[in-house]
Amino acid sequence: MARKGSINMEIGNDGVALITMLNPPVNALTLSAIEELKRYYQEAIDCDNVKAIVLSGADGRFCGGLDISVVENVHKHGDISLLPDASVGLVINKIENGKKPSVAAIQGFALGGGLELAMGCSARIATPKSDLGLPELKLGVIPGCGGTQRLPRLVGTSKAVDMLMSSKTITSEEGKELGLIDAIVSSEELLTVARCWALDIVEGRQPNCNSLQKTDKLGPQDESLEILKSARQRYTVPHYRACLDVIEEGIISGGYSGVLKEDKVFKELVLSNTAKGLLHVFLAERATSKVPGVTDIGLKPRRIEKVAVVGGGLMGSGIATALIISNISVVLKEINHEYILKAVKSVEANLQGFVTRGKLNQDKMKKTLSLLKGTLDYEELKDVDMVIEAVNEDVSLKQSIFEDIEKNCTSECIFASNTSTISLDVIGKRTSSQDRILGIHLFSPAHLMPLVEIVRTEKTSPQVIVDVIKFTKILKKVPIIVKNCTGFAVNRSFFPYMQGPDLLANLGVDIFRIDRVITEFGMRLGPFQLQDLTGYGIFLAGVKEFVAAFPDRAFQSPLVQLMVENGREGKKNGSKPEADHSVIQIVEESMRLTNIAPGGKPISVTDEEILEMIFFPVVNEACRVIEEGIVVRASDIDIASVHGFKFPSETGGVMFWADAIGSEYIYSKLKSWHEAYGDFFKPSTFLEQRAAKGLPLGGSC
Repeated sequence: MARKGSINMEIGNDGVALITMLNPPVNALTLSAIEELKRYYQEAIDCDNVKAIVLSGADGRFCGGLDISVVENVHKHGDISLLPDASVGLVINKIENGKKPSVAAIQGFALGGGLELAMGCSARIATPKSDLGLPELKLGVIPGCGGTQRLPRLVGTSKAVDMLMSSKTITSEEGKELGLIDAIVSSEELLTVARCWALDIVEGRQPNCNSLQKTDKLGPQDESLEILKSARQRYTVPHYRACLDVIEEGIISGGYSGVLKEDKVFKELVLSNTAKGLLHVFLAERATSKVPGVTDIGLKPRRIEKVAVVGGGLMGSGIATALIISNISVVLKEINHEYILKAVKSVEANLQGFVTRGKLNQDKMKKTLSLLKGTLDYEELKDVDMVIEAVNEDVSLKQSIFEDIEKNCTSECIFASNTSTISLDVIGKRTSSQDRILGIHLFSPAHLMPLVEIVRTEKTSPQVIVDVIKFTKILKKVPIIVKNCTGFAVNRSFFPYMQGPDLLANLGVDIFRIDRVITEFGMRLGPFQLQDLTGYGIFLAGVKEFVAAFPDRAFQSPLVQLMVENGREGKKNGSKPEADHSVIQIVEESMRLTNIAPGGKPISVTDEEILEMIFFPVVNEACRVIEEGIVVRASDIDIASVHGFKFPSETGGVMFWADAIGSEYIYSKLKSWHEAYGDFFKPSTFLEQRAAKGLPLGGSC
């Protein structure tokens, strides 16, 4: 009996019904697939020729979980009735309590709802290195098919909490050690072993495990409750707390009661603003590497296996670390032996940080470091696939480096600059290789920050862009493709964030209150804390750059210069700055010099107005970035803001957040502040036009 659709069922001569999920690329569970699974399970249960069931996935993959489009549709219509009844209707009634045992045959991965289906089975057989995990919390919801109940019963409360809270996957090997997987076999043997295991359950040679009723791994109730209590102190975000509450329900009242509460809480969370924002980020992140006219014309990325980094300072050593940690050989070019030694020590320190955090062991660290080689000679760069220049922002220095690499490298080699300010057209001016030149703007620390701006010029070839997109994915970075302009997408959009707080300070708004409002909103640091942490010299250099580029709307404040003149340089040591109320005198001096406060008296504003006066100008500048075509799509700005500037991800990014507020409201506020306080707040043409038509600003992907 074979059926074709997103689910297939075949009944073998051995009496085992093989049910296969086939919905490429990840065998996601659509609404129709879930209904088909229910129907086939019922057919298998009712069929006298069927003794047991094996659940598998096609094309080397088990199941990637619920199809995201189902949740998108729920968000679009605000209707939870559009969600499937999979938890009780499928996993409990058909798979777990359906009178005939099921064995999950897992290969590739079992994620989210896919792992929940497998945990509902009587046993789980997996191929080596398969990924297992429940990543739902990353999307603002909790597992919705019994995952919060079965995982603790299979691996223990502590490990289950760790897996759920981190959204990280484990391998099938670790799953076997924990009790989540019953056996690991080769892909060739998988279905044969799974069928035999299922028949062994029927004959009593293997246990028929109902994981929802298991309690041995939970241990004493008070120990599990203590683990949850400790977790609540570490995880304070509401949907994380909700997940812990649901786990507790099951521990106290039993697995079935926990499943019912899980279903209720899942449906409450799925319509939350957090879930909408995080899903938008997830989808927008997937969209960033799709570039019309580049990634859709059939080009195949070439492999980049050996890279030269020119310049081993803070940025260069961070880039070298990011490369070797991803198993890419690196030649690091410096001007003398002392600088090479210093750069290698920086890379070692970065790797030691991974060891300290448990992401690398000492043996792997030594092997990783062996991929790094220092050199003083451009001749050593002759066989590299790409060169990344990471020296100081000096035009003539960068130009001479590009001349030297053109002389020494192959005609296929990609030339990249990590510049954040200088035009790539200028950097490559003295070469004849403009089609191979682009920017790879990583954010510091380069080995930790996830965002990469791939900066293309008018002459950069599509092949080179395709190559570098694939390369950034190997580095486990998130790329956004941007055109050349001052500050590109991230720093350009957020330059008002550097200047707006100073403008408010000169209007008499308490700087400590500003920091409090911004951190309560969800930014890791307030703007003045950020200035202090990065150092006032860097801040002043950035302001100078944007004042020169956008003099019509930049706000020049003497505040930071006065800080420097008073002997303050900023903390610059990585630790969070603390409040120092002695700076109030310096702020008052700045207010006297700028004299922009109406009548010389501090303005009266609410916390909400502070938030708006700082972030609406950012939205306004992002509108200009979109209008000028600096980014491929508006949602790329959201990814830039979340990964490059640490804008709270649960908001969906700065443009998605803005659209939730409304273009008309943002325009009206900026217009009133423009009239009251000057051109810094002047609404962009794009924003004005959108507001006039009541249109969103485009924070959708």
